[in-house]
Amino acid sequence: MTNRQKCVLAYSGGLDTSVAIRWMTETLGFDVVALSIDLGEAKDLRAVQERALRTGAVAAYVVDARRLFVENFAFPSLMAEALYEGVYPLATALGRPLIAKLLVDLAREEGASAVAHGCTGKGNDQVRFDVAVAALAPELQVVAPVRDWDMGRPDELRYAAEHGIEVPVTAESPYSVDANLWGRSIEAGALEDPWQEPPPDVFAWTADAAEAPARGAQAEIRLEHGVPVAVDGEALAPDALVERLNELGGAHGVGRIDHVENRLVGIKSREVYEAPAAAILFAAHAALETLTLSRDVMRFKRIVADEWARLVYEGLWFSALRHDLWAFVRSTQEFVTGDVRLRLQRGAIRVVGRKAPESLYRHDLATYDRAQDRFSHDAARGFIELFGLPLRTQTSVQGALGEAARRLLPERLERLEAPRG
Repeated sequence: MTNRQKCVLAYSGGLDTSVAIRWMTETLGFDVVALSIDLGEAKDLRAVQERALRTGAVAAYVVDARRLFVENFAFPSLMAEALYEGVYPLATALGRPLIAKLLVDLAREEGASAVAHGCTGKGNDQVRFDVAVAALAPELQVVAPVRDWDMGRPDELRYAAEHGIEVPVTAESPYSVDANLWGRSIEAGALEDPWQEPPPDVFAWTADAAEAPARGAQAEIRLEHGVPVAVDGEALAPDALVERLNELGGAHGVGRIDHVENRLVGIKSREVYEAPAAAILFAAHAALETLTLSRDVMRFKRIVADEWARLVYEGLWFSALRHDLWAFVRSTQEFVTGDVRLRLQRGAIRVVGRKAPESLYRHDLATYDRAQDRFSHDAARGFIELFGLPLRTQTSVQGALGEAARRLLPERLERLEAPRG
């Protein structure tokens, strides 16, 4: 019976974490328990689990967390309309707190003293894992072997060969890729030049818009209290719904994002994302909110969305602020129930119809048909009088300011007079 301490490793089955099993066993003296989590990366996790055991793990677990991920992390962020810097649907960032929670839960079951991840010292993910684990289980040590060891890729390959570590034989990609159901992120290689257009081999989920079917396709999304529940009238589980829209959107070239973003560690990074389902659902959800939320709620919710996105991006999912923002977001979704019809065509998403049983849109107020119009035009005159009162008062006392005080007409004006006689 061993007295060695246990460490639960988030194990992907790739080179870094395979070498990490042996390195942590020999260098740090841990018994390593491997945890492989399916968030929709299309891997054979049974084979990954068996590889972990052959590499030296004392136990290996596999968890199918696809539905947990979509239902508890992706969809709440959709309901918040949270896009980092206005474009990134936070796919990778949303997966990290779930992985951290599963690591902590298994560590407690196994009586482990530490958890480990395969992040480098340059990206955001190391922060997300370390901070999340510290919030959930401050008693656990967090080990980051790839950040700590002094090995590059050639050194890791040599280490693997010397120790008989099975490394999956794959064509080496110049890109760093992470994927789950909510999106696929790609960086490095040719993408490090922000002037260069992403090469075709960057993309795996989405067709080139120029080569997508010219006629496009139509999709109808049903949402209940802000949660997507059906596509084209078919009720689907959260993970199945996202899979369906990834396939549909990808075939029509929608969901590509090319973004230079501000990383938490203080550098700018050029990132390319593929997120067809997320793009479609954000468009549908936003369209339904235009019908069902008041102007003031929509204005304030944009502030909340930016703050939610920042918190998630920076690894603060388990913070009190994110928790409290969720109470606000959930409240805003009470009447966000209805249907949205979208057209997907050569990389573009267009909302072409929306309806909600508790819509604030009133035809009798919006119409320009005088016979059906119930809007009070007389009341508008009084409203304008009162609304403009502060501005009229200011300009009458202090005069016009800035551009309003300067003559902006061109020196030469063309004058056209009406004919006489």
